[in-house]
Amino acid sequence: MISDKTMNSRKNFINKKQVFPTDAIAKASSKPVFKFHSFIVIGTIMSIAFSFSSCKKDKVYQDIPNVSVNLALQLSLPEFASLNSVGNSVEIAGGYKGILVYHRFQNDFVAFEQACPYDPVEPNSFVEKDASGVIGEDKNCGSKFGLTDGHVINGPATKPLKQYTTDYDAGSRTLYIFN
Repeated sequence: MISDKTMNSRKNFINKKQVFPTDAIAKASSKPVFKFHSFIVIGTIMSIAFSFSSCKKDKVYQDIPNVSVNLALQLSLPEFASLNSVGNSVEIAGGYKGILVYHRFQNDFVAFEQACPYDPVEPNSFVEKDASGVIGEDKNCGSKFGLTDGHVINGPATKPLKQYTTDYDAGSRTLYIFN
């Protein structure tokens, strides 16, 4: 026969749920384990996103170096004669990489730096007028600009052309360009 003591210990054994060491760890750390796993998942997702974004070369804009400009163009001279008609433009030496002058309206001229604002320090990067004479294009990066005000027509450039100040003296037919 089984003694009462043995019987009580069997009842206690049957009534009690066996607890294994791994169950105790899981119960004791269920929330921290979840938080830890969430942190791992979120960290992995973020590192993957950053690795994809770092594959794409982001353009860091550099400013066009400031160069002193103080020019006087005599529009009666043959090299500037085309500027006597509205809608014409000329490219002249000066500025950082050259200056593109456009006759916008009667007695109204604009002058732009030929260095492209997208990549001004690149050796082959400069804006020159296209065949239409009203659009400036940097053949190095492909950016196009309107010569009436220097706005971006299409990029990759997002900044307009750097503009110099102009003043026209109709009496002497002299165009002053300065900064």
